[in-house]
Amino acid sequence: MSEKEIYLDNSATTAPFPEVAEAVKHIMEESYGNPSSMHMLGVNAEQKLTEATEILAGTLKCKPSEILYTSGGTESDNMAVFGVAHARRRAGKHIITTRIEHPAILEPCACLEKEGCEVSYLGTDANGIIDLNELESLIRPDTILVSIMHTNNEIGSLQPIEAAGALIKKKNPDCIFHVDAVQGYAKDTIIPKKLNIDLMSVSAHKFHGPRGVGFLYIKDKTRIDPIIYGGGQQKGMRSGTENVAGIYGMALAARKSYANLSDDRQRMYELKKYFTDELIRIDGVSVNSTAEGAPHIISASFEGVRSEVLLHSLEDKGIYVSAGSACASNRPHVSATLTAIGLRKDLLDSTIRFSMSTFTTREEIDYTLSMLTDLLPTLRRFTRH
Repeated sequence: MSEKEIYLDNSATTAPFPEVAEAVKHIMEESYGNPSSMHMLGVNAEQKLTEATEILAGTLKCKPSEILYTSGGTESDNMAVFGVAHARRRAGKHIITTRIEHPAILEPCACLEKEGCEVSYLGTDANGIIDLNELESLIRPDTILVSIMHTNNEIGSLQPIEAAGALIKKKNPDCIFHVDAVQGYAKDTIIPKKLNIDLMSVSAHKFHGPRGVGFLYIKDKTRIDPIIYGGGQQKGMRSGTENVAGIYGMALAARKSYANLSDDRQRMYELKKYFTDELIRIDGVSVNSTAEGAPHIISASFEGVRSEVLLHSLEDKGIYVSAGSACASNRPHVSATLTAIGLRKDLLDSTIRFSMSTFTTREEIDYTLSMLTDLLPTLRRFTRH
């Protein structure tokens, strides 16, 4: 194993900002009261929650009351899908989503189909972008929910969220528009009210915050049912004692990310262009991410080499990457995203996702390119045909 450590799997999770880790530790040790308790330790914890909520609401230009805390992106996505379906079952049972959504959307939709809902799945072009005309044709009077991700977690495609939101509200004003912004929040400025977004999912560990915490933006007066019941916290919408340390750490990470957003985006786009330009110079390598996509995600296919083999070979050199979505990489699977964009069948199991962060450097990219150049000829020599 190499002594180097080059982490290029930031779409799976990010290293926390040092000040975030320190703040979480401090709150766990000093402000450990239950925010529902009436004594001073509880009041202190509640004040931390209030401060965090104001910070997060500021990033979205929304009301603090429109932020609902969850355990992360998966719970937020599940709550959006099940919450709308159950609350609006009398209005209709038709849902629209895309074929390239995260499993946290696709699996709840599959579950709802078994309960009698009808789900329409939007396709994409070769760049992973939906067709707005197809979306318009699918919206019906009984369509209760449209769920479209902001940024694809495997290839980084950016969906036309603003145009989609306007179209949905024009054709069916009562239809709820949910956006999975787990890969987009803190990488882009997202103002839900400007984009006609009713629900939006966010996860802290994707932008240098703690794991196990996130939130669901719920536009004022949007009716959804809870999926967790119990103590009545968060106005009964999500019972369970709030993760004060995690929530506060998430807010600090969001504030720092948005303070540096413009510079970070420009720097990552420059690194992405450099990396992709050099990748396609290597024999048998093709890039599946476009220049116009997210600044931090690069999907590349390596002809004649299985992705798992290349992943572990890079790991031996101290380089950490992903073979598609980390959420599904522990079991054999065919990527729904790569299939949807029409990637050649022989490349479906030969694709690696590199994902950067504010910590990624040009030197790390150069080292990765050097190792790829060295490894690929040897790995191809031993590939079974």
